[in-house]
Formats: sequence, C-alpha cells, structure tokens
Amino acid sequence: MRKTHSSLALLLAVILLIGPQFTNTVSGEETDFDDGVVESVQDDEPALATDENGEELVYESPKYDPMDFHFVDHFDDTEKSQKLWVKSQAKKDDIAEEIAKYDGVWSWEAPQRIVWKNDIGLVLKSKAKHAAIAAKLFKPFTFEDDKPLIVQYEVTLQEGQECGGSYIKLLSANKANDDLTKFNDKTPYTIMFGPDKCGNDIKMHFIFRHVNPINGSITEKHCRKPKDRLEEPFKDKLPHLYTLILRPDNTFEIRLDHNIVNEGSLLSEFTPPVNPPREIDDPNDKKPDDWDEREKIPDPAAQKPEDWDDDAPPQIPDPSAVMPNDWLEDEPEMIPDPSALKPDDWDVDMDGEWEAPLVDNPVCEKVSGCGKWKAPLIANKDYKGKWRAPMIDNPNYRGKWAARKIPNPEFFEDLAPFKMTPISAVGIELWSMSNEILFDNLIITDDLDVAIDYSSKTFDLKRKFIAKESKTWYHRFMRHINYKPGWWALYFVYVSIPVGGYIYYLYRRATEEDTTADAKKTDAVQPDDDQTAADDDNKQEAGTKSSPKKKKSDLDVKNSAGDAEPDEEDSGKDSTEDVDGGASEEKETEESTSTKPRKRRVRKDAS
Repeated sequence: MRKTHSSLALLLAVILLIGPQFTNTVSGEETDFDDGVVESVQDDEPALATDENGEELVYESPKYDPMDFHFVDHFDDTEKSQKLWVKSQAKKDDIAEEIAKYDGVWSWEAPQRIVWKNDIGLVLKSKAKHAAIAAKLFKPFTFEDDKPLIVQYEVTLQEGQECGGSYIKLLSANKANDDLTKFNDKTPYTIMFGPDKCGNDIKMHFIFRHVNPINGSITEKHCRKPKDRLEEPFKDKLPHLYTLILRPDNTFEIRLDHNIVNEGSLLSEFTPPVNPPREIDDPNDKKPDDWDEREKIPDPAAQKPEDWDDDAPPQIPDPSAVMPNDWLEDEPEMIPDPSALKPDDWDVDMDGEWEAPLVDNPVCEKVSGCGKWKAPLIANKDYKGKWRAPMIDNPNYRGKWAARKIPNPEFFEDLAPFKMTPISAVGIELWSMSNEILFDNLIITDDLDVAIDYSSKTFDLKRKFIAKESKTWYHRFMRHINYKPGWWALYFVYVSIPVGGYIYYLYRRATEEDTTADAKKTDAVQPDDDQTAADDDNKQEAGTKSSPKKKKSDLDVKNSAGDAEPDEEDSGKDSTEDVDGGASEEKETEESTSTKPRKRRVRKDAS
C-alpha cells in the first residue's frame, strides 16, 4: 500500500513539474526557470481578427469628404471633436433646484472593451443626472431639395440599461438655438430618434414636430412601435448602429445594425395623424331625452308564477335526519382549560376578570358530538331564485346615438410632411440610470450610399472584429491554445493515464473491501482460510517436535463454544495427549483443520 501511494505521489509531482513547461510549449511560449523567477517570452501574437481572405482587420479613422455630410464626427480626433461639441449649462425649470442643473459628465475615451485604442467615442460617464451636449451642423438640412435625410450613429451601452435613453435630437434652425449652452429639454427640435427603455417598456423613438399650416401650432407626431421587441441592444453591451432614412416621398425606414425594424409613411404610421379629419362631431348636438338605446327590455306582460317563492333558501335541514343516540346535548363542545393558571401579574382592574382559555371537551371525543344538535343541510327542491321577467326586443329602440357631423374648421391637408422645419444642430439630452453610454460615428447626410460606405469603415469593421473574437466557444478555445489541438490532445492523454490509473486503483480497493466485509458475515471456508490452515499446520508440526503442549487455537475454539466444562470424552483426549507427548500428530492435524473456520471467526470477533 505504501509503495502504491509513493508511486502515485511521485507521478503527480512529475506531472506538476513537467506539465506547465509542456503547456507553455504547446501554447507558443517558452518559460525559463531561474532562481525561482519565471520569465515568459511571448511569440509574435497572431492577428486578433481577420477578414474572409485572412487579412488582419486594422482600424483607421475614416477619411471623408465634408461636402458629403451635413455633420460627421468619429470622435477619434479628440481635440477637433471637443471644439465641435458644447456642453449645456442650462437648468430645468420644472423640478427641484438641487437636481435641475445639467451636470452630467461627458468624456472622450476608448470603450471599456477595447477593440482598437485609437477608436474613441463620446461617453456619458454619470448616471441619475441630467446631461446635455450639442453641436452645430456643418450646413443646415432644409428639406427643400429632393434629397433624403439619413441620420446614423452608434451606441454602446457598456453597463447595460434598465431605465434611460440613448436617443438624439435634431435641433430646429432658429435664433433660440444659436446658443447651445442653453440647450435643455424645452429646446425646439425637429426630429427625435433613437432607443429608450425603462423597465419592460422598450421604445425606438421617431418623433417629428409638425407645423400646422393654418395656425402655425406645433404637434409632436409619434411613430408606432416596431413589431419586434428590440431587447438585445439594452443588455448585450455591444455596439449597435441606428439609422433613420427619411425620403421626400414621405416614406421612412428605421434600421438596427442594417436590418429594417420599422417602415411606413409619415401620413399613416403616426399618432396623432398628420392631417386632421375632414369632419368632426357637432359639439352643440345633444342626445334627445326620449332617445332609447336599449336593444332588449323585460317583457311587461310576463307574470310571476303563483308557486314561485323568491324567499325560498337554496338549502334546508334534512327532515329525515335523526340525532345519534350518543349525542350529548348537555355537554359543551369547549370547556375552560383545567390546567390553566391565572398569571401572577394579572390585574383585575386593568385586565378584567380572568378566564381560563377554552379547550376541546375531552368527553366529546368519545361520542358523536356535543352541544345543540342540528340536522345536516340538503338542497331545497323548491328553490328557484329571484324571479325575473324574460327579455324581449325593445319596440322603441332607435339605435346608438351619435352626434351629427360638421365640417372640421381646423381641417388641413398636408401631403408633404417631409418638408419639416430646417435643422441646424444635433444634440443629446438624456437622463439615465445607467452610465458609460458610448456614442460614436454620428453622421447626417443626404446620400444613403455615403452612410453605408461610412459604416463599412467603422461599425462593420468593429463588429467583424468582435464576431471573429467570439464566434464560438470552439474558436475561442482554439485561439487560446494557439491553434495546436494535436499537442493538447497528446497532453490530455498524458495527464489522463495516471489519473485514470489512480481512479482504477481506488475502485479495486473499494471492491476488495466490500468482498472482505461480506466474508465476515459467514462461517464458510474462504480462499485465504486454506492457506492460513496450511501455514498453521506447518507451525504445528514444528512445534510438536519441540514441545508437547496443546495448541492455543484449540483452547480458543473450545472456550468460544460457551466456556462449558469439558465432558469425559474431551478429558480423555487431553489425558491421552499428555501421556503420548504428541504421538497422535495426524489426528491433531485433522482436528485443527476442521475447527479452522470457527477459529477465524473467533479471532475476528475478538478483534
């Protein structure tokens, strides 16, 4: 046993010493051990991400022609970007002073999950604070030309999102918006677009402010919700691309990561609708007093039957029931607890007269019951419920009343809601319970191809990197082992052999112990008993030549039989053995062999 444990310990020690060195070799590292200091020399790292052709994916800040954009910022040039954006110094005027200020913290920095260090974004660092920041467009978007409006930007909710938004506002062109330090929730905007969530309420905002062509009033028009629930961007902590496409034919598309999630027309998919109804209810029209809207009425000619009893109960006592003979009507069901004692601190003046708590009457447990006997209830065959006259058609029914229609004095028909208020700035005005919200690659253009090309150099490249990095667990594992599965398989077998051998050894040992335990429960001769008997016989033969004394094992067997006094036959045998001095060796050997199993049991029990 000690040899086995020593061998296993030695083998495990060898694995621990050689294994790490073998592992480092397999993973592409060479480790030198010098005076207890481990120095790791890494081979050249493989490309972290490659395209379909095996080329390494490398990010560079996109180069663009400013003439193709009304606004563009990739935030990588921090100094230039910070000159574009203006942090709000305003205060909200409808809340408490201590939380009215726009004091949210903005920062230009790389994402927490760094893809490329030179890919910078605009990050909202604070939470539970009002935050606002805005930038002027390079050139206003006027909606006058026959060109679409494309708004596109990235959002990464690095800490997820439980309650808050990450939408943007396209600020209307007017004098009130010239000073962006005053940007707040009341600042006029033309379009609000982007994701928002609070609890289970998930939205993809697209709101535009429509100007009434008759009286100049402004109304917010809210786009209907997408059919699909867009939950992933709020919890996967990955970059997502939001795109709004607004065309001169009044159609729109909302895309998430290039996939269309909502589309339709400005004339039909918004609440309230852009154009009011041609007719409205006459506010002066009133319903006549004699207008009867009841379709059915109780039959006035119906009469309640004479045998109909409205007061009949649904259940009555069973008239055939008889009180059991052993029912004790004079015995109460509950009696004062005879073992209860009045508390020592009971004050009659304060607590009133003390009464022992009630307990079940023990007398009632041995009979059918105690107290006043009542017959069990059964259904009343005469019960019919309250009588009501049957319903008939109302001869005076005139239908549902509705006010008459009149022309809508505020009716207008705007067939080109695309022509909205011009846009001069873009702003982000948020209140969020989550921080670390990263905005990146915000563009406003009138060319969809330009937007697609821009995203291919930014968002698409980034997501390819992430997808390549975490495609499947297998790919991640293969990359971790430096794409040398053969060596790792060999190492696995190398480690498994001693481990498997040790497990097999434990199994065999447990099996042998179970067999020995079973042998203790029987007097049958076991395989090891024959060998033990032979060994004892040899010792007996040697001992007989040197000493005529009787074997101690025989005495043990006789004593174990009940410590009884030896009978005459046994006494005779003892006397003969003493006289003969060991002359009957063969007979003694047979006797010793026949008593061997009992001797083994006695020794086991004694131990």
